[in-house]
Amino acid sequence: MLKHLYIRNFALIKELDIDFRSGFSVITGETGAGKSIILGAIGYLLGQRADTKSILPGAEKCTIEATFGIEGYDLKDLFREYDVDNDGEECIIRREFTASGKSRAFVNDSPANLTFLRELGYQLIDIHSQHQNLLIAKENFQLHILDVMAQNSRQLEEYRNGFTDYREALQELSEAREILARSRAEEDYLRFQLEQLEELNPKAGEDEELEEEQTRLSHAEEIKGTLYRADALFSNDEEPGGVIEQLKHISQAVQSLSRVYPAVEEYAGRIDSALIELKDISAELNDLADRIEYNPARLEEINNRLDSIYTLEKKHEVNSAAGLEAFMKELRRKMDAISNGEDNINRLEKEVQEKLAQATRLAEVLSKSREQAAREVEASIGRMLTQLDIPNNRFEVRIGKNAQLTESGADQVTYFFSANRNMALRAISEVASGGEIARLMLALKAITSQKENLPTIIFDEIDTGVSGKVASSMASLMREMTAGNRHQVIAITHLPQIASCGSTHYRVYKEETGDQTYSHIRELSDEERITEIAHMLSGSEITEAAIMNAKQLLS
Repeated sequence: MLKHLYIRNFALIKELDIDFRSGFSVITGETGAGKSIILGAIGYLLGQRADTKSILPGAEKCTIEATFGIEGYDLKDLFREYDVDNDGEECIIRREFTASGKSRAFVNDSPANLTFLRELGYQLIDIHSQHQNLLIAKENFQLHILDVMAQNSRQLEEYRNGFTDYREALQELSEAREILARSRAEEDYLRFQLEQLEELNPKAGEDEELEEEQTRLSHAEEIKGTLYRADALFSNDEEPGGVIEQLKHISQAVQSLSRVYPAVEEYAGRIDSALIELKDISAELNDLADRIEYNPARLEEINNRLDSIYTLEKKHEVNSAAGLEAFMKELRRKMDAISNGEDNINRLEKEVQEKLAQATRLAEVLSKSREQAAREVEASIGRMLTQLDIPNNRFEVRIGKNAQLTESGADQVTYFFSANRNMALRAISEVASGGEIARLMLALKAITSQKENLPTIIFDEIDTGVSGKVASSMASLMREMTAGNRHQVIAITHLPQIASCGSTHYRVYKEETGDQTYSHIRELSDEERITEIAHMLSGSEITEAAIMNAKQLLS
């Protein structure tokens, strides 16, 4: 329930700090006193986007904060989902926004986004304003009422999952058909491209290997000559200037010195190791030189294949033989898809039919729950409308079938109503007057409140179009909704019959301070309630008769 509301620098409110009580409360005040401003502030707590125009003129920052009692309401999963601490007893929501356009939201002092505020607000409070009476003529609202009464959230979720599976299968089938149609249109071109690539049969890395061999063959004579010259410099026995021959002399000289100077013995060994390594290098260079040969035919073959690879790379906008190989595999997949396209379409069509059959079965379960709820709604609404001074009412819920399944199932729901015994039933949107709509909506809210675990319900002038005995009946019904502390009900009203039924009474009023006008709200004492209700009865001049009437209403 809403326990406390604090507002600072919002619209005409400089500062408001008010506690709310459980049970049935009423809020009264002159037109324009600021009742809608308070509701607007609560709307920001429920996730409405901030508007800097709502900040009190001259103020830099606006703050709106509400404390809700949530004990007994299972909100743990929601708080856990958004990683917000919660003690299970109270929840504090705060919005702050500045004249510069900055906006922040907090839940239990943890930063929160508007999505969380909306989901949390949906669980905490229902604000029913006068214009929402028009919802009663909307099919989705009428269907929602049945689902609330049927308590079929599990069945509805199962159906929606099944319906989603069906739509996804249908989408996959549609895409497969489009792909097959496009593929068939370009089949000849795809086949031509694939034949070109398969004739070349490129392999990943092939271009790099060919380019390396091309370079080697193009410089074969230079490579062979250089390797032979290097070998000659290493081991030319005919010339005393050969590296190996000179190193032999150095080795012998150092070895002979070791007899008289042992410190060079280590170096003699290292020279011998170097001599062995250089002999190996010389032999291997000679072997490499022998293997190198100039092969013009092979070079021409490599040049031709690289030209073919480069041409197809450019054509297919890839930069390597690996890219060509991948594109060739993709073409094969497309050609296979064309070949197997009909089989795939047949498989998907069968899957769509299976998903549709499953969704249809789930829709039938949903429909049965709604059929049962419809009878309960008819009986309950009939009783309540009689209580609300429409004794000869007839109310009927008709459930038809949609041509196709929708997100909400197979059902098409229409509420029919007649206020008089001798008038034919007609759709609510065609026959109900403003006062009848108000009573119908209150009756629907009353029966659904018995099923929903909703802490707070606010009625904003739901009594429009009614008066006298009917108003008293509506007030009694709203008070009944709070029985057993099931709900906290707050009614904003202009009718003394409703105002007198509240267990707590608040008055909204304006106060002029200098050149400024501010809105305030406060809880009325018993004596102040008499004066307020008498004022509502008689207008600006309170008469003794109005005072007596107010006391009678309150008693």
